[in-house]
Amino acid sequence: MAKSVLTPQSDDFPRWYQDVIAKAEMADNAPVRGTMVIRPYGYSIWERMQREMDDRIKAAGAKNAYFPLFIPESYLTREAEHVEGFSPELAVVTHAGGKQLEEPVVVRPTSETVIGEFMAKWINSYRDLPLLLNQWANVVRWELRPRVFLRTSEFLWQEGHTAHATREDAAAYAARIHREVYEDFMVKVLAMPVIRGRKTNAERFAGAINTLALEAMMRDGKALQMGTSHELGQNFANAFGIKYLSADGKQETCWTASWGTSTRMIGGLIMTHGDDNGLRIPPHLAPVQALVMVVKDGEGVSEAAHSIVSELTRSGVRAELDDRTDTPFGRRAVDAELKGIPLRIEVGPRDVAESKVTVARRIVGGKEPVGLDAVAGYCLSALDADQQALYDEAVARRDEKTSDVKTIDEAREAAQTGFARIPWATLGVEGEKKLAESAITVRCLVRPDGEIPESDDEDGAIAVVSRAY
Repeated sequence: MAKSVLTPQSDDFPRWYQDVIAKAEMADNAPVRGTMVIRPYGYSIWERMQREMDDRIKAAGAKNAYFPLFIPESYLTREAEHVEGFSPELAVVTHAGGKQLEEPVVVRPTSETVIGEFMAKWINSYRDLPLLLNQWANVVRWELRPRVFLRTSEFLWQEGHTAHATREDAAAYAARIHREVYEDFMVKVLAMPVIRGRKTNAERFAGAINTLALEAMMRDGKALQMGTSHELGQNFANAFGIKYLSADGKQETCWTASWGTSTRMIGGLIMTHGDDNGLRIPPHLAPVQALVMVVKDGEGVSEAAHSIVSELTRSGVRAELDDRTDTPFGRRAVDAELKGIPLRIEVGPRDVAESKVTVARRIVGGKEPVGLDAVAGYCLSALDADQQALYDEAVARRDEKTSDVKTIDEAREAAQTGFARIPWATLGVEGEKKLAESAITVRCLVRPDGEIPESDDEDGAIAVVSRAY
């Protein structure tokens, strides 16, 4: 079978990434610089991500809503630190309908401000709390150095916004989303090991009093922030008057939180699992888990292929039929490999005559003959095994490229090829600034046991540092 032509990762990892996106038909650059068109295959992966995430978000008690794309400029300026953090990235509309607007409107970079306005309207009593909202939407942050899925001026995401009676409740909910929604999804569905940690003051979300992050290692050793959960304190509540009447009859100010993940996860998926032959999609995520391919027309071949698709579907496998025999089989097989479809089930006249098929496994490699009466069972077992294999491989690679160091110079050297772990007491704010001069950032702070420090200056806190996307 002819192999696809991709730039090898070892030669040029960024070019390999662009090649995969193009040749696996994931996305294209759009006419406006920094924007993208997500093609049907790429969007089908996003839809699967949405479905898995949405189920977890709703299980955590949040409900979906939708808020406007346009936000009055005055809303953002009411929370000064927030607008200062986003100012270089804002897209501002000054004219509409052929006239200059009396007040410019901002295309949402995030929705804390507009949602804060309505939280203040909807919350009156302690009985209205907690208010747990989520929206699936697009946002715009003008990007000077775009890269498809990783950094685009417009991207798709979910953003959760919640209001609580106490700081403790807000912090607990932000942590719950961080662990039960984000980490659970990334580990169990994306097969991506992530580090749960706390952002330093320098890396914290604008307007937040604490930011929790999940950091993943890509195959080239760089880090990618996969999702964040923010404790916003009372900053936005004070700016927008989000108050409630307590059970004691006192007027109190709410505590708020926000949290989000985006189409950046697709870029992380590509760079964590892809190889020189293209994508490798984790079976639990894959829109098509098994592609039943007619190799060549013959007596009973089409019927057998249709029957296999039906049986797999009944067994809970997401299966599709490829019976395009007017297209060379080798080309179709390469396309399936590029797109990372976990299993290919090849059916031809000889297979039907021998009551078997050939199953090709994208993740662990190799082909194996399987009896027609055993296809469903084999596929279910293989999909679970391959999901675990993909995760184990990513963990092993991350561990191999992670070093414990004692000095800033050692951290700088180790971060060229992977992650470095250095005591925060050794690094500190000044050390963080020194590393930043070499384009190395503190991705998050963790405890030695892998849990999250309560504060930046907690004794024993460890800084995970790396180059990053």
